[in-house]
Amino acid sequence: MDLHLERVELREIQLPLKAPFETSFGRVARRRILLVKVFDRSGMAGYGECVAAEGPFYNHETIDTAWLMTTKYIVPLLEAAQIRCAAQVRHALAPIRENRMAKAGLEAAIWDLEAKIAEQPLWRYVGGTRAEIACGVSIGLQDSTEALLETVSREIESGYQRIKIKIKPGRDASLVEAVRRRFPHITLSVDANAAYSLVTDCPLFTRLDDFGLLMIEQPLAPGDLLDHARLQRGLETSICLDESIVNLANAQHAQELGACRIINIKLGRVGGYAEAKDIQAFAEAHGMPVWCGGMLEAGIGRAHNIALSTLSGFTLPGDVSASARYWEQDIIEPPVSVSRTGTITAPAGPGIGFEVNEEFVDDLTVRRDAARFG
Repeated sequence: MDLHLERVELREIQLPLKAPFETSFGRVARRRILLVKVFDRSGMAGYGECVAAEGPFYNHETIDTAWLMTTKYIVPLLEAAQIRCAAQVRHALAPIRENRMAKAGLEAAIWDLEAKIAEQPLWRYVGGTRAEIACGVSIGLQDSTEALLETVSREIESGYQRIKIKIKPGRDASLVEAVRRRFPHITLSVDANAAYSLVTDCPLFTRLDDFGLLMIEQPLAPGDLLDHARLQRGLETSICLDESIVNLANAQHAQELGACRIINIKLGRVGGYAEAKDIQAFAEAHGMPVWCGGMLEAGIGRAHNIALSTLSGFTLPGDVSASARYWEQDIIEPPVSVSRTGTITAPAGPGIGFEVNEEFVDDLTVRRDAARFG
């Protein structure tokens, strides 16, 4: 089957969160989101969502740099390469250094398009093996310990199989201790988003090691695999790497050094399905569980995360939670929902398996652009 790409449409939408989401690097109340829609000459269209944030604090990319990269470099390179399938996108875009979130937005749209043309669900088309995925939840920093405990209680009642709380210096061990004391048997992990240093924070990690955590996610700087390896050797708790793993080579080096025991794979962070599949296959071959992290996606990105999470190596509950946790109204129909047992059923329809509410997207759009192939 050959693709014949005709044009790409970009939109920026602005979607307010139901409640602000705070991490160690900032607080978000409204998401600026770059949506990508790619058309084939057959008239069919595929959708992707670039997960780059408004500011360069999670990584170097922003929605504005991703917009520029897509229009000025990514689309022209794809046009010159005359790609005929989604698997060729990674090679066609290889001359562009980094900027993986920008690449992933368009690559995901092309995978969705190709799966629709093949009349297959995207999750099955990319090699997924499970029709139901286990879900965890990520809880941002709250205004008080009591507010955190109330939120954790609510999410446990909703059925989520793993609770993850964000931490940062000054707001860490006491929060974990409070949650563990109130909920002694839940599967609990923490996410530091690279906020700590091995030089100054060893006592904190020793204390966290006492709380029976599933993992400590990305405690140190993204590029510092050596310090993560030193830290992991001294802990019973598994370290999970997120920001540190942007390609297969990073995963290989982390495994060889013993820098982590678990990997969080985010489609945007690693540049798309091709790289994500390589990382999960490597991790699976070396006995390292992986899971799918979240980036406050709207429905299109959430649908792609569901597809990714069906791959065989994704054995831990990910951050793929219900649309209603974040949005009063999502941009897809039906919205993503989670069962009372903390699972999501992969959709049966072709492509991402959800319908995009184009009228609602129009209402949310603050800028748009388009480019043609050929």
